[in-house]
Amino acid sequence: MNSAETTEPRLPLLISFSGIDGAGKSTQIEKLCGRLSQAGLSVKQLAFWDNAVPLARLRAGFSHKFLDSEGGIGSPDKPVHRNDKNVRTWYLNLARCGLFLMDALCLRRVVAAARKGGADIIVFDRYIYDQLAILPFEHPVARICIRFILGLVPAPDVAYLLDADPDAAIKRKPEYPVDFLRRYRLTYLRLQRAVGLALIPPLTVDEVHEAIMQKFESVSGLRIAGPSFGLMVSAW
Repeated sequence: MNSAETTEPRLPLLISFSGIDGAGKSTQIEKLCGRLSQAGLSVKQLAFWDNAVPLARLRAGFSHKFLDSEGGIGSPDKPVHRNDKNVRTWYLNLARCGLFLMDALCLRRVVAAARKGGADIIVFDRYIYDQLAILPFEHPVARICIRFILGLVPAPDVAYLLDADPDAAIKRKPEYPVDFLRRYRLTYLRLQRAVGLALIPPLTVDEVHEAIMQKFESVSGLRIAGPSFGLMVSAW
């Protein structure tokens, strides 16, 4: 029988994945959740945009209609032209501060409900950090907004930031101009230093997964056996 025995259980654990488009978040979430599930842990997956963003369809519709942004997810054989978060006019950034405040309040409720749902691990595909990385970090007003919103949301036990080379990321997920992805990445790195996100460098898929597992084990106090060793969760 699988077991998870720790002297002071830290479950449920809240984990989030952030990073620029094309950083490999979906791949790594799938690998982590699969490995944890095989080890006998109950995992609940949530997507920030689908589960924690109010008025998501209305906001997407606004981007499509007024910002001339294409829908869907870009792929190497079918690129799309997104024109939403890369538009950084002052009035849109001001509106974003208000919208992201609503997102933060909704996120609080979603996390509280998920923690009562009985899962051992809660994994978010994107988090509030991905919203805040859109704001111009160099602007004092934006920094005040970022600090205020961060004070409202529950901090994950592990908040991964998957770093990526923008030139390589755009080949995997062609949606935004590469110059925007470079600025976007720099804002993520500033957030990482300010908030203490767990930075994972751009390595191979397997190397990134192992780095993710090492951080997970150090925080959770659990040692997760590799797939070749069968199903096992043990205390340190």
